Amino acid sequence: MALTKEQKKLVVAEVADVASKAYSAVGAEYRGLTVEQMTAMRVKARESGVYLRVIKNTLARRAIAGTEFECLNEGLTGPLVLAFSMEDPGGAARLMRDFSKDFNQLDVKLIALSGKLLPASDLERVASLPTRDEAISMLMSVMQAPVAKLARTLNEVPGKLVRTVAAIRDQKQAA
Repeated sequence: MALTKEQKKLVVAEVADVASKAYSAVGAEYRGLTVEQMTAMRVKARESGVYLRVIKNTLARRAIAGTEFECLNEGLTGPLVLAFSMEDPGGAARLMRDFSKDFNQLDVKLIALSGKLLPASDLERVASLPTRDEAISMLMSVMQAPVAKLARTLNEVPGKLVRTVAAIRDQKQAA
Protein backbone atom coordinates (compact mmCIF):
# COMPACT_ATOMS: atom_id res chain seq x y z
CA MET A 1 0.00 0.00 0.00
CA ALA A 2 1.47 3.33 -1.06
CA LEU A 3 1.97 6.10 1.45
CA THR A 4 0.21 9.40 1.02
CA LYS A 5 2.20 12.61 0.90
CA GLU A 6 1.29 13.41 4.52
CA GLN A 7 2.34 9.95 5.70
CA LYS A 8 5.67 10.34 3.87
CA LYS A 9 6.23 13.70 5.60
CA LEU A 10 5.57 12.07 8.96
CA VAL A 11 8.01 9.23 8.23
CA VAL A 12 10.70 11.68 7.10
CA ALA A 13 10.18 13.83 10.21
CA GLU A 14 10.33 10.79 12.50
CA VAL A 15 13.54 9.42 10.96
CA ALA A 16 15.11 12.91 10.88
CA ASP A 17 14.38 13.32 14.58
CA VAL A 18 15.92 9.93 15.36
CA ALA A 19 18.96 10.62 13.16
CA SER A 20 19.61 13.92 14.89
CA LYS A 21 19.85 12.15 18.27
CA ALA A 22 21.55 8.89 17.24
CA TYR A 23 25.19 7.97 17.89
CA SER A 24 25.69 5.70 14.88
CA ALA A 25 23.81 4.15 11.97
CA VAL A 26 24.03 0.86 10.12
CA GLY A 27 22.33 0.03 6.83
CA ALA A 28 21.84 -3.59 5.82
CA GLU A 29 20.24 -5.31 2.88
CA TYR A 30 17.48 -7.57 4.18
CA ARG A 31 16.49 -9.31 0.94
CA GLY A 32 15.54 -12.94 1.69
CA LEU A 33 14.61 -12.53 5.36
CA THR A 34 11.21 -13.79 6.43
CA VAL A 35 8.64 -11.73 8.29
CA GLU A 36 9.32 -13.75 11.47
CA GLN A 37 13.04 -13.02 11.23
CA MET A 38 12.45 -9.29 10.72
CA THR A 39 10.01 -9.29 13.66
CA ALA A 40 12.61 -11.00 15.86
CA MET A 41 15.16 -8.39 14.80
CA ARG A 42 12.74 -5.56 15.63
CA VAL A 43 12.07 -7.04 19.09
CA LYS A 44 15.80 -7.36 19.78
CA ALA A 45 16.33 -3.80 18.51
CA ARG A 46 13.74 -2.39 20.92
CA GLU A 47 15.36 -4.27 23.80
CA SER A 48 18.82 -2.91 22.99
CA GLY A 49 17.84 0.73 22.37
CA VAL A 50 18.17 0.64 18.58
CA TYR A 51 15.70 2.37 16.24
CA LEU A 52 15.10 0.05 13.28
CA ARG A 53 13.25 1.18 10.16
CA VAL A 54 12.69 -0.05 6.63
CA ILE A 55 12.31 3.11 4.59
CA LYS A 56 12.42 4.05 0.93
CA ASN A 57 15.81 5.37 -0.07
CA THR A 58 14.48 8.71 -1.33
CA LEU A 59 12.70 9.30 1.97
CA ALA A 60 15.81 8.25 3.87
CA ARG A 61 17.92 10.76 1.91
CA ARG A 62 15.51 13.52 2.86
CA ALA A 63 15.44 12.41 6.48
CA ILE A 64 19.21 12.31 6.98
CA ALA A 65 19.84 15.57 5.14
CA GLY A 66 21.48 18.01 7.53
CA THR A 67 22.49 15.35 10.06
CA GLU A 68 25.85 13.71 10.58
CA PHE A 69 24.53 10.68 8.71
CA GLU A 70 24.37 12.54 5.40
CA CYS A 71 27.45 10.52 4.41
CA LEU A 72 25.11 7.50 3.94
CA ASN A 73 23.47 9.10 0.86
CA GLU A 74 25.72 7.49 -1.73
CA GLY A 75 25.16 3.99 -0.36
CA LEU A 76 21.38 4.12 -0.14
CA THR A 77 20.57 1.66 -2.91
CA GLY A 78 18.44 -1.43 -2.87
CA PRO A 79 16.17 -2.64 -0.09
CA LEU A 80 17.80 -1.47 3.13
CA VAL A 81 16.88 -1.57 6.78
CA LEU A 82 18.39 1.32 8.74
CA ALA A 83 19.37 0.89 12.38
CA PHE A 84 20.19 3.91 14.54
CA SER A 85 21.95 3.49 17.91
CA MET A 86 20.16 5.60 20.46
CA GLU A 87 21.94 4.58 23.68
CA ASP A 88 25.53 3.76 22.76
CA PRO A 89 27.62 3.94 19.56
CA GLY A 90 27.96 0.19 19.08
CA GLY A 91 24.34 -0.84 19.65
CA ALA A 92 23.19 -0.99 16.03
CA ALA A 93 26.42 -2.67 14.92
CA ARG A 94 26.05 -5.34 17.63
CA LEU A 95 22.45 -5.99 16.57
CA MET A 96 23.37 -6.34 12.88
CA ARG A 97 26.45 -8.45 13.67
CA ASP A 98 24.43 -10.88 15.79
CA PHE A 99 21.64 -11.20 13.24
CA SER A 100 23.98 -11.50 10.25
CA LYS A 101 25.63 -14.46 11.99
CA ASP A 102 22.25 -16.16 12.38
CA PHE A 103 20.80 -15.16 9.01
CA ASN A 104 23.16 -15.08 6.02
CA GLN A 105 20.63 -13.07 4.00
CA LEU A 106 21.26 -9.97 6.15
CA ASP A 107 24.15 -8.17 4.46
CA VAL A 108 25.58 -5.04 6.12
CA LYS A 109 26.30 -2.37 3.49
CA LEU A 110 26.73 0.92 5.39
CA ILE A 111 28.15 2.02 8.73
CA ALA A 112 28.25 5.65 9.84
CA LEU A 113 29.86 6.82 13.06
CA SER A 114 30.47 10.45 14.02
CA GLY A 115 29.73 11.74 10.53
CA LYS A 116 32.12 9.33 8.81
CA LEU A 117 31.17 6.53 6.47
CA LEU A 118 33.03 3.37 7.43
CA PRO A 119 33.49 0.26 5.29
CA ALA A 120 31.21 -2.68 6.06
CA SER A 121 34.29 -4.65 7.12
CA ASP A 122 34.52 -2.43 10.24
CA LEU A 123 31.28 -3.88 11.61
CA GLU A 124 33.09 -6.02 14.20
CA ARG A 125 35.23 -3.09 15.32
CA VAL A 126 32.22 -0.80 15.81
CA ALA A 127 30.24 -3.59 17.50
CA SER A 128 33.03 -4.03 20.04
CA LEU A 129 32.75 -0.43 21.25
CA PRO A 130 31.87 -0.42 24.96
CA THR A 131 28.41 0.42 26.20
CA ARG A 132 27.96 3.42 28.47
CA ASP A 133 28.11 1.28 31.63
CA GLU A 134 31.22 -0.56 30.42
CA ALA A 135 32.95 2.73 29.59
CA ILE A 136 32.14 4.15 33.02
CA SER A 137 33.44 1.02 34.77
CA MET A 138 36.67 1.16 32.73
CA LEU A 139 37.10 4.82 33.64
CA MET A 140 36.48 4.11 37.32
CA SER A 141 39.04 1.28 37.35
CA VAL A 142 41.63 3.59 35.78
CA MET A 143 40.83 6.30 38.32
CA GLN A 144 40.94 3.83 41.21
CA ALA A 145 44.35 2.32 40.36
CA PRO A 146 46.58 5.17 41.66
CA VAL A 147 44.58 5.45 44.89
CA ALA A 148 44.79 1.70 45.50
CA LYS A 149 48.55 1.74 44.83
CA LEU A 150 49.01 4.62 47.29
CA ALA A 151 47.02 2.74 49.94
CA ARG A 152 49.15 -0.40 49.44
CA THR A 153 52.34 1.68 49.64
CA LEU A 154 51.24 3.40 52.85
CA ASN A 155 50.20 0.05 54.32
CA GLU A 156 53.60 -1.42 53.51
CA VAL A 157 55.46 0.90 55.97
CA PRO A 158 53.87 -0.50 59.17
CA GLY A 159 54.00 -4.00 57.71
CA LYS A 160 57.74 -3.69 57.14
CA LEU A 161 58.18 -2.40 60.71
CA VAL A 162 56.26 -5.37 62.12
CA ARG A 163 58.37 -7.82 60.09
CA THR A 164 61.60 -6.14 61.26
CA VAL A 165 60.54 -6.29 64.93
CA ALA A 166 59.51 -9.95 64.52
CA ALA A 167 62.89 -10.77 62.92
CA ILE A 168 64.74 -9.09 65.81
CA ARG A 169 62.58 -11.00 68.33
CA ASP A 170 63.26 -14.30 66.55
CA GLN A 171 66.99 -13.51 66.47
CA LYS A 172 67.06 -12.76 70.24
CA GLN A 173 65.11 -15.91 71.04
CA ALA A 174 67.48 -17.99 68.95
CA ALA A 175 70.54 -16.55 70.76
